[in-house]
Amino acid sequence: MQVLYEDNHIIVVNKASGEIVQADKTGDKPLSEIVKEYIKETYAKPGNVFLGVAHRLDRPVSGAVVFARTSKALTRLNDMFRQGKVHKTYWAIVRNRPPKNADLLTHYLTSVEKNNKTYVCPIPKDGAKEAKLEYRLIASSDRYHLLEVNLLTGRKHQIRAQLAAIGCPIKGDLKYGDTRSNPDGSISLMARRIQFIHPVSNKPIDITAPVPDDTLWHAVAQSKANE
Repeated sequence: MQVLYEDNHIIVVNKASGEIVQADKTGDKPLSEIVKEYIKETYAKPGNVFLGVAHRLDRPVSGAVVFARTSKALTRLNDMFRQGKVHKTYWAIVRNRPPKNADLLTHYLTSVEKNNKTYVCPIPKDGAKEAKLEYRLIASSDRYHLLEVNLLTGRKHQIRAQLAAIGCPIKGDLKYGDTRSNPDGSISLMARRIQFIHPVSNKPIDITAPVPDDTLWHAVAQSKANE
């Protein structure tokens, strides 16, 4: 586990693909428990350690995740996420070049629990939720393209479904139309940067997660750096 930031009220960690943020029906050990153990051991905390989950990333996604270390921070973080006061920037690697170098995407999404999948509707319909994101093409190689995505709403599988809807499924994301899986079971999507005002100190927090330790990720990150 890699800690990106910590203080008395919050801790931000770099989630690896394949980890779950919170306990689910798989019974696998969640990242929240790993962080609790880290806090207990590092600070010699007696008894149970408080840790609040303010948001989540899909299992095959990597990147920055914020946890609350106090109930006060959790309540305020929950409000901030709900009100859109936490700015999240994602990086996605796609095989197909998007139709525009930058665009605002607006769709309506419905989720089906049975197959854990989100579907895109071009027009509003009963039960569908509006989803908006902005993307821009920030680097390209011979075979892949790196998109920077800013979420304007927070819907289930939003980035995966909306990029697939414009013909750009994320590399490795078989559920949303890519043709080949990644060897490690990940999809090439990461929560690259998270920005917000600290829920207790009111100081600006700006955290950037390192790209996954993977040849393609390093290659696209380098091509971005060389621009």
